[in-house]
Amino acid sequence: MSWLRIREMVRKEFIQLFRDKRNRPILILAPLIQLLVFGYVVNYDIKDIRVALIDQAQTRESRLLAEAFTAGGIFRITHRPTDARGMEELFLKGKADIGIRIPPDFSSRIRRGETADVQILADGGMSNMASIRISYAVMILDRLNTELVRELYGRDLRYGKIDARIRTWYNPNLDSQNFFVPGIVAFVIMLISLLLTSIAIIKERENGTMEQLIVTPLKPIELIIGKTIPYTIIAIGQMVLVMLFALNWFDVPLAGSVLDLFLATCLFLLSTLGIGLFISTVSKTQQQAMMTTFFFILPFFMLSGFVFPIANMPTVVQWLTYLNPLRYFLVIIRGIFLKGVGLQILWPQYVALAVLGSAVFAGAVGRFRKRLD
Repeated sequence: MSWLRIREMVRKEFIQLFRDKRNRPILILAPLIQLLVFGYVVNYDIKDIRVALIDQAQTRESRLLAEAFTAGGIFRITHRPTDARGMEELFLKGKADIGIRIPPDFSSRIRRGETADVQILADGGMSNMASIRISYAVMILDRLNTELVRELYGRDLRYGKIDARIRTWYNPNLDSQNFFVPGIVAFVIMLISLLLTSIAIIKERENGTMEQLIVTPLKPIELIIGKTIPYTIIAIGQMVLVMLFALNWFDVPLAGSVLDLFLATCLFLLSTLGIGLFISTVSKTQQQAMMTTFFFILPFFMLSGFVFPIANMPTVVQWLTYLNPLRYFLVIIRGIFLKGVGLQILWPQYVALAVLGSAVFAGAVGRFRKRLD
């Protein structure tokens, strides 16, 4: 194997890649735009809950309840329908997230020391968001109930309940961006490396230069290495760019080692570049290669644990996730960013990435050798 021939092949790839001016914004701006879009859109933080309130009591206690919801700034009373039908219309039109109905006897029951009912309705179209909104509402009602009991009886009636002292590690404020942005960094690297590599060989065939490469002294392994090194450098460069943007724009903490992150990125690229090369060898046109790439991207994304916990998936699907390199890279990148752990903890994920990457890349090289002969 001649490193001189590989070096010239790498130089040729860089020249060919940057000669087209349309590739430059894709290589530099596209990852940043994707990080911005995903970073702000993929977010489970609840900051504005629109409330439709039916106050049939119109008393001091009912006003206290309304003020308790709006005091924190998360709940906002946007509508005051007069009946249940009006509230239903607000839900159907998507103008309210949660509904509260205070019955006429609300205050009289409280003053007699009886249990007063309050109806809470939530739009369950998005189940995760609805459950969080209901939890917030229950917390506010519990706090208001304590205040009303203290006012009614002159003392706190707690009766030795268990007092939970909760402390959240690694993400104290439970910011969704701290959880999702590292995953977005991994997804962007996978997306760019797969797309670029999947058309690397098919582009030569469509441009009519494949025959010229075949008659050169380049060996198949040299051609493969020469094709993948430029995209490896580009992917690592994008990794650094996106990571710096995530640290400075989204203020995501980086508690672990940059070297461990670099090693994990190289092992992850071994898998993505291998898959991209395999797609490029089995496809006949660039359009076919692009469609096949997106066929891989969606399952990788869905079965990685990026949004949906793998433990909640059916058992058969959980076994399929072991073939997904993005699953292991997400564990590594989140562990390094948030927990500050390294190889001593994450070595099973490193080994899995190395095994998957070696197998996939070897298969791609074998497939390419057959097509080259």
